Amino acid sequence: MKKFWNWVWDEESGTRTLYLDGVIAEESWFDDDITPKAFKADLNAGEGDIVIWLNSPGGDCIAASQIYAMLMDYKGKVTVKIDGIAASAASVIAMAGTTVLMAPTALMMVHNPLTIAIGDSEEMQKAIAMLSEVKESIINAYEIKTGQSRTKLSHLMDAETWLNANKAIELGFADGILEDEKKRVQAEDVTFAFSRRAVTNSLLDKVKPKLSKQKTSTPIDVAKATPAEWLEKRLSLLQH
Repeated sequence: MKKFWNWVWDEESGTRTLYLDGVIAEESWFDDDITPKAFKADLNAGEGDIVIWLNSPGGDCIAASQIYAMLMDYKGKVTVKIDGIAASAASVIAMAGTTVLMAPTALMMVHNPLTIAIGDSEEMQKAIAMLSEVKESIINAYEIKTGQSRTKLSHLMDAETWLNANKAIELGFADGILEDEKKRVQAEDVTFAFSRRAVTNSLLDKVKPKLSKQKTSTPIDVAKATPAEWLEKRLSLLQH
């Protein structure tokens, strides 16, 4: 059975991760194997928060709608991480995320639904009416997530709008940028370094009034001295 989804369990963190990489319902969504029921069974096979890595050009809007509904109904927190593209139907799935994060290089695309119709003018009118209703249903998901007006969302879909991460965040389709863990750790190290200097400076401020009464026997180059050298010199004077 070939599925368009894949679940991975991280034993260390206890996190379940869902990978949606490729066309939504590429094989089939209603045959004997790849069904909404199978997806729901996998989703509910565990508990707790889940992470979804999403990279898809879209696909079956009905399948996307059902996945969206299942994720919205899921009890745990759903974090969607878009590392490539979330286009068309895949953008609808992304809207189910409690938090939606995009890589700085990722893209999201929204557009009007498509179909193929054969028949006379009456059949064409029915197809147009059906597409209109499908569009409204998609706007429902976008509106809940973004808070944008239905008119603006409709215009974005009409224009087949491509959104980089910053634009998606600006319009409410995403909540943040995927962070580089290495840079985050480095930033924390820098913060600690500045905090240590702040402590040193605080100590200097406390001893300065006392040091003003002391005479320095050995001159110190203040411009070149580090805060630690300055403090060590001044404290040594206090001990004499």
